Amino acid sequence: MIDRIIDTNVEPDEEKELEVTLRPHDFSNYIGQERLKQNIKLAIDAAKKRGEPIDHILLYGPPGLGKTTMASVIANEMGAQIRITSGPAIERAGDLASLLTNLTDNDILFIDEIHRLNRSVEEVLYSAMEDFKLDIMLGKGPSARSLRLDLPKFTLIGATTRTGALAAPLRDRFGMIHRLEFYSPDEIEKIIMRAAGILGVKIDNEAAAILATRARLTPRIANRLLKRTRDYADVNGDGIIDTTISTQALDLLEIDTLGLDPADRLVLTAIIDNFNGGPVGVETLAALTSEERSTIEDFIEPYLLQIGLLERTPRGRKVTAKAYKHLGKARTKTVPDQPSLL
Repeated sequence: MIDRIIDTNVEPDEEKELEVTLRPHDFSNYIGQERLKQNIKLAIDAAKKRGEPIDHILLYGPPGLGKTTMASVIANEMGAQIRITSGPAIERAGDLASLLTNLTDNDILFIDEIHRLNRSVEEVLYSAMEDFKLDIMLGKGPSARSLRLDLPKFTLIGATTRTGALAAPLRDRFGMIHRLEFYSPDEIEKIIMRAAGILGVKIDNEAAAILATRARLTPRIANRLLKRTRDYADVNGDGIIDTTISTQALDLLEIDTLGLDPADRLVLTAIIDNFNGGPVGVETLAALTSEERSTIEDFIEPYLLQIGLLERTPRGRKVTAKAYKHLGKARTKTVPDQPSLL
């Protein structure tokens, strides 16, 4: 996958540290996702009243919308410790057993990309989530025996971008399943202003609005664009981000008025130029653009679908009239297929 400024993955260590500083720690500072916050608040208040841990929670949605942040906020609101790991990091059942046995009552275990857990690890997780028991096999062959350990009453919070990839028995053991939605431009603007205050960046409201319209309705991308614009302002201005500086910085990054980058435009242009606007299968599209299928489905398509530039049909992907207009392309007339004599 090519390096994209609007990529929702967090790779460098410095970026990870800065992401942590910008993350809110309670619901009062968490902007957006109002319906989700109301449901989670209700569950937290009820759990506190009963003196029990909150039920297991599955958070799903496109990357960069705040699933990890929400898990940390839940832990802070519950007054609980949180252990953060990811599905690919838990390679064996023993790794999961080590994590679970080191938890205490009311602790929260957060597993990012939970859909990438090995099936053998998932099976160990079933009894741990439902009965707070851990089944371990000791030895091999005829002498093998099963050992059942008691676990503390913990809460598992899973995050995934693909709920369909989760095994049904695992998905059914989550008491609450919530989807994180894309943010509105106004919410993204508030997030940018809050992040600018934390970073000590001077930015006017008009410039924040420009960044918000090009942040793909995603907080992680908004924060990244703010930091790159701050760099441009420090080098080419007096450090203050105004409308001129923000526009010049975004033009340099090749982010257009809808937040599309060259990779997005390449996908849309490929469908228009090679398939007359579609439909085209995702495998063909991946080969044509030299991108992985998962990259197109997880990182490019969701936003294009959200803003109405792309359609998903049973026959494949189609470009909409709005995409033609945005790219300045003329729509050619299609010639209907001739009826077959057979």
